[in-house]
Amino acid sequence: MNSPVTAKNVLTKRADFLAANRGLRVPMAGFVLLVRPNDGQGMRYGITVTKKIGNAVVRNRMKRRFRELLWAHLPTRGLPDHDHVLIGREGGVERDFAKLAEELTGALGRAARGEGQRGRPPRRRRVR
Repeated sequence: MNSPVTAKNVLTKRADFLAANRGLRVPMAGFVLLVRPNDGQGMRYGITVTKKIGNAVVRNRMKRRFRELLWAHLPTRGLPDHDHVLIGREGGVERDFAKLAEELTGALGRAARGEGQRGRPPRRRRVR
């Protein structure tokens, strides 16, 4: 299986993140995992952390931790031909790394079984 560490396997377009938001949601204590089929584009991943979590230093630290988790667990436990997006939650940056790894393994297992919440419908645009 190809390693998801290459630059072409990273989600960068907003449309890809919005599409993943309509997929399966698996909430955990430190993050929310979004999983959605991507029509044969391989195993891809993305990370998002909002400004509500903290300043740039805190957000970047959380993204580095998530990136390491995904690099370690996606090649073996990720769903093939799916997009995987981690959304940081409030307490995620302080959580023990081993605990986060355990949660990610559990979340990927739940996603593989189809357990979790259905995705949210797209937001309607405001009319000006």
